Amino acid sequence: MSPTRVVHVIAPGEVEDHRHPTGGNAYDLALVAALRATGRLVALHPVAGVWSSPSAADRHRLRSVLAALPDSGKVVVDGLVACAAPEVLAEAQRRMRVVVLVHMAPEAPAGPDGGGGPRQALTEAGAVVATSEWTRDRVLDLGGLAPERVHVVTPGVTPAPVAAPDPAGRRLLCVASVVPAKGHDLLLDALASLLDLDWRLVSVGDLTRHPQHVLALRRRLGREGLATRIRFTGPLTGAELAREYAASDLHVLATRAEGYGMALTESLARGVPVVATAVGGVPEAVGRVGDGEPPGLLVPPDDREALAGALRSWLTSRSLRATLRSRARDRRTTLGSWEDAAAEVARVLDAVAVGPLR
Repeated sequence: MSPTRVVHVIAPGEVEDHRHPTGGNAYDLALVAALRATGRLVALHPVAGVWSSPSAADRHRLRSVLAALPDSGKVVVDGLVACAAPEVLAEAQRRMRVVVLVHMAPEAPAGPDGGGGPRQALTEAGAVVATSEWTRDRVLDLGGLAPERVHVVTPGVTPAPVAAPDPAGRRLLCVASVVPAKGHDLLLDALASLLDLDWRLVSVGDLTRHPQHVLALRRRLGREGLATRIRFTGPLTGAELAREYAASDLHVLATRAEGYGMALTESLARGVPVVATAVGGVPEAVGRVGDGEPPGLLVPPDDREALAGALRSWLTSRSLRATLRSRARDRRTTLGSWEDAAAEVARVLDAVAVGPLR
């Protein structure tokens, strides 16, 4: 196969580190696997670096990886990497077909003239793929990109059987890294007001990204009578994570920021409803079904009372549980596959031209 027919995927260095899974890394890996399943040759290039604030050495490492790729090559660059090194991306676009994959809404442009930072990186790319309509809108808000160059490719889901529900809906699940942005503190606030009801929560997610936040949450468990109700598992992947999805009745996400919400769709793929904050791309991920209603309850962000009220309604209303479970099973049939996502990304890559855009 010609070197120019290979798809090269540039991702953060920890993309394959199952000790620190993220939604962005999960998307990158699933996309690579799905592209390979279509018969394309795909090379994954993890590039080590602190991409939230890269050093000169990090940028040099990225430049070296890109420099080794062939002219006219097809390259997908994770937005976390691309937006941190716009000048490197510009060099690559001059001789390759570069698509930037944006998982989270980029921050505002650097500098008063809008130059540098995410805006420059995304305008230098041949095309941009956003993982939700909400994220696409934020990309276009930066300015400088024609709408036809920004495409939406929502995450797929892994096929799974419908989970067997507990009639009382007591088994709650939250899949998210335990960091302030994901709202575990808000979730504990809400659950502390529901100790008169029967429930258990399993919290699956990385416990190492914000140790002080995790410590504060653990201290609250004993202080507020939650220690026997809530279990933090740390990060899980593969069969272990699938077992937790299958053993849950309701997925709860109190996040304060979210580009899409892949964990929510993994629950919906099993017919498990959700309670989540209506931020970012979450409403898109949750979706709506034939009756025009979501397969769960959406509440405002940072609203403890609304979150607690939604959870109390779920735990005390048999008819609500039945309705939301029926909607979740309906939503399950409309979720896209990773094969669909890979086909869309491949179409974007095939259409991208080589060379400067301005």
